[in-house]
Amino acid sequence: MTEPQSALLLRRQLAELNKNPVEGFSAGLIDDNDLYRWEVLIIGPPDTLYEGGVFKAHLTFPRDYPLRPPKMKFITDIWHPNVDKSGDVCISILHEPGEDKYGYEKPEERWLPIHTVETIMISVISMLADPNGDSPANVDAAKEWREDRHACSYTFFFRVSN
Repeated sequence: MTEPQSALLLRRQLAELNKNPVEGFSAGLIDDNDLYRWEVLIIGPPDTLYEGGVFKAHLTFPRDYPLRPPKMKFITDIWHPNVDKSGDVCISILHEPGEDKYGYEKPEERWLPIHTVETIMISVISMLADPNGDSPANVDAAKEWREDRHACSYTFFFRVSN
């Protein structure tokens, strides 16, 4: 039996990331027998509240990848406007393709089949450095981020250290 196209593509992307690592994250399979579940380690971007941190997350790919986006969930607790309290990441690049029924995102900001694990991770690292407060997944973190960066910094460090 031949592998589905999605598995072949994921295998190629993993091989490419292993051959040519990208600064800021590393990626691998959670289980060597399952190409659809990845673990990523993200290094907190410099000059952000997350600098010096290492954040574990999981990417779960649908069988029809790359036609549909993966889901991403932080396993490490993280206090961020675009990460809900259960760890699910909410950014445009991971939203289903097409029109946004709420009108926040343009179709070209949403998932496109040309995206790769690398482009997803670069977007997530960028999100850590520059949250989108207009469309938060964690309203409390967004409010704190907007109103008092110093308090947000304190809350972040308190949550990470406990």
